[in-house]
Amino acid sequence: MPKRKLKIDLTKNIKKLEITTKKVVGTHLIGTYKSAFKGRGLEFASFREYSQNDDASQIDWKASVRTNKLLIKEFEEERKIDIFFLIDVSNSMVFGSTNKLKNEYAAELAASFVFTIIEAGDEVGYALFNEDIVRISHPSSGKHQFFNLAKDLINPGNYGGGYDIDKALKYLLSFLPNGTLLIIVSDFIGLKENWTHYLKTATGKFDIIAIKIEDPRDIKLPAESYNIMLTDPYSNKTIVVDPLYAKLQYEEYTRNQKRRLEQSFKELKIDLLPLQTDKPFVQPLINFFVRRKKKWR
Repeated sequence: MPKRKLKIDLTKNIKKLEITTKKVVGTHLIGTYKSAFKGRGLEFASFREYSQNDDASQIDWKASVRTNKLLIKEFEEERKIDIFFLIDVSNSMVFGSTNKLKNEYAAELAASFVFTIIEAGDEVGYALFNEDIVRISHPSSGKHQFFNLAKDLINPGNYGGGYDIDKALKYLLSFLPNGTLLIIVSDFIGLKENWTHYLKTATGKFDIIAIKIEDPRDIKLPAESYNIMLTDPYSNKTIVVDPLYAKLQYEEYTRNQKRRLEQSFKELKIDLLPLQTDKPFVQPLINFFVRRKKKWR
């Protein structure tokens, strides 16, 4: 059976990221994301007086009270950031109850983000994974890296297969340098029992962000009564169910899974950004950066 052509619109989201970010923080997303990943390694340089072009959230109120002037902190020049995307292309990502499959939504998110990173002058790499590494590109700068990623993301032949995030993380640990910002884009469906083993090791080496892609049907079933056939994306086993009958049990199960996942990330000090395919990702992504920026201040 031929694989359907993916419906991925990169241009619209890249432009929207740029426009929306100007409204939110007064600068391009470049400045926001870089300040969100300064980390603890940057040293305080000095105070300077606040101007109307600055982000008001940067005001140091204690210092301002002492001097009777509005002051903000300045830090030493930002270091370049090595960034790597680990993108799930397994069977469960080839699903959608909205006008976007999860893999289409994830592709638009990742490509838009990578475009912004390259504009900032940072190096970025990526790997597409299922039960194996499907495609990989080591960190590099320049527009060619964006076009390589876009080409891999729109290729339907790269999607499908099982899910083994442990194997992917083990591989990345073998070559990515310390301090890399690792961004995992996945629905996190199909995790093995001891899936946090390599993730825990990775947190000692990388700064990790988990972006969880959710379809509404990953969370809730419809409230109508009719028979539907469900297929496990990994075992190919099928079952016929009445959504109304299974609704309560299914939603309790998904809530428990969500709590366990969130707890695991919290214990590992990994920031989690959940995104649903029926809602735009631009504003939640920008809000996420603003929160991280405040955390590192």
